[in-house]
This record gives sequence, C-alpha cells and structure tokens, in this order.
Amino acid sequence: EGRRATLASALELEGTVLREGRLTQFVANNLERRIRLSGAPRGEPAAAAAGGGGSIPPIDPGALQDVVALAGQVAAQVDELLRNVHCGLQALTALSVGCIQTYRDGVESLGEAADLSIRAMYALVARCEELDRAMQPVPALAKRIRDMKGTLERLEGLCK
Repeated sequence: EGRRATLASALELEGTVLREGRLTQFVANNLERRIRLSGAPRGEPAAAAAGGGGSIPPIDPGALQDVVALAGQVAAQVDELLRNVHCGLQALTALSVGCIQTYRDGVESLGEAADLSIRAMYALVARCEELDRAMQPVPALAKRIRDMKGTLERLEGLCK
C-alpha cells in the first residue's frame, strides 16, 4: 500500500490521475513534449529534442486531413453497422414476440379443447348411466321371455 501511494503521488506530479473502483487512469501533462522526448536518440540531449530541432518532423496537414477523413468514414461505417444491428435486433424481437404469441394462442386453444373434451366425456358418462338405468329391467324381461319360451315349448309338446 505504501509503494502504491508513493507511485500515485509521483504520477499526480506528472499529470492527472483518475480512480474509478479498481481502474486507474493517467493523463500526462505536456504529452506532446513527452512524445518528442521519447523519440529523441540516446546521445542527443533532451533540450535539443524539445526545442524543435530534433529528429521528429513537423506534422503534415495533409496527413492530418487524411486521418480526419478516414475517421469520418469509420464513424459512418460504425453508424451503419449499428443501424444494421438495430434492425436485426428488431426483426429478431418481432419474431420472438410472434413465436410467444403463437405459443400462447396454442396453449389457450389446447386448454379450450381439453375443457370441451372433458365436458363431452362427462356427457358420455351421463348418457351411459342413463342407458344403464334404462337397461335395468332387461335381465328380468329376458328371464320372463325364457320362461315364456319354455312354457310355449311344453305347450307345443302337449299339442303334438
């Protein structure tokens, strides 16, 4: 911690230090001069490099304009890319919403069909019970018919 504090205070003397959580940002004061100094050959004094007589040539305005134009093209391409991504995400979202609505409608219609099937099953069971009640006298009637048939057969036997 002590070494870290010493390093941070040394950096604050050379530029601006910003801390956001675990991220530390450092912006050096007089950055252009420092870049020129870093490009100076080892044997050449730093003062000569800083004075303009160094080995770094002046910045070409045409090259700067080219960089600006290229930066504009990159920005336009990034904008178009973001528009395409936005449109793609909208299409995927619409498709997802359509799928969810179709699924919801299917579940609702399945619920309705299941409800109708259950009602139809109860109606069938009720009809079967009614038929069963209506058929209650049939065994007794069948016994009477068998008895009558037996009686008829005896009568026929007597008549012969």
